[in-house]
Amino acid sequence: MNPAETTTSAEEATGARAASESVAPDTETEAGQVPGALEARGLSVGYQDRVVVEELDLVIPRGQVTVVVGPNACGKSTLLRSMSRLLRPRTGQVLLEGEAIHRMPARQVARQLGLLPQTPVAPEGISVSDLVGRGRHPHLGMFGRWSAEDDEAVAAALDATNTGALADRSVDELSGGQRQRVWIALALAQRTGVLLLDEPTTYLDVSHQVEVLDLLLDLNQREGTTVVMVLHDLNLAARYADHLVAMADGQVVAEGSPQAVMTPQTVRRLFGIDSQVMVDPVSGTPLMVPIGRHHRPAGEAA
Repeated sequence: MNPAETTTSAEEATGARAASESVAPDTETEAGQVPGALEARGLSVGYQDRVVVEELDLVIPRGQVTVVVGPNACGKSTLLRSMSRLLRPRTGQVLLEGEAIHRMPARQVARQLGLLPQTPVAPEGISVSDLVGRGRHPHLGMFGRWSAEDDEAVAAALDATNTGALADRSVDELSGGQRQRVWIALALAQRTGVLLLDEPTTYLDVSHQVEVLDLLLDLNQREGTTVVMVLHDLNLAARYADHLVAMADGQVVAEGSPQAVMTPQTVRRLFGIDSQVMVDPVSGTPLMVPIGRHHRPAGEAA
């Protein structure tokens, strides 16, 4: 999406900062090593005097869907904000396609990386088509001339999200599910190789959650877009992720395939509860069933 024009515009979404800001020194990619689409190296991030993420290393696989899970306040959103350039690292760095993101021009970042934050805010009264069109701003030339390619990108984004019929309506009039699809359309119109989404299913009913996640998986499979998102629902995370990242206390405690990460041991470490993990009969992915005091397996003491 394009924050220079809205509160979630391209420059804002990529966290444009003054060139004078100090950042961690560049680190060269090791010889012969293909960098991930997005990487955190020795990353420490926080707010004022509080460190939230400390000395974190993470490689986001190119062309895959990566989902970050973990308890509240464990640093998931802070990590995404830093990896999108909204938060400057205290130490370490973030690499976008092998380049230190905090040293890249904001427009260059916005052409490569899109961000959908938790609660994006649209200008009052803006129409759906105008909002989605703001995803094209990073690609406009020096004089901001709109082209046929921009028209095509917006039309394709509206079509992909099934929001074409809403094009002339005000964003203020839309339901939560419709509004979320419009924001995703903005991100699609931006046509970046990397897309970050912070809890894109929040406040949506289950049908709209599945609709949004299906849409993102379509984007990944059709365009090869690297998708990184934070989700709270562990079972949806396991169903849609190629690469699952589990966080606790500002650290990555497990990462890999959903089958490798979604274990009773990891669930207990993250959330402090017992669980059973079985095979989802629909998707074949791990399915976690939490165990509370009143619903324990027969014969097992509470």
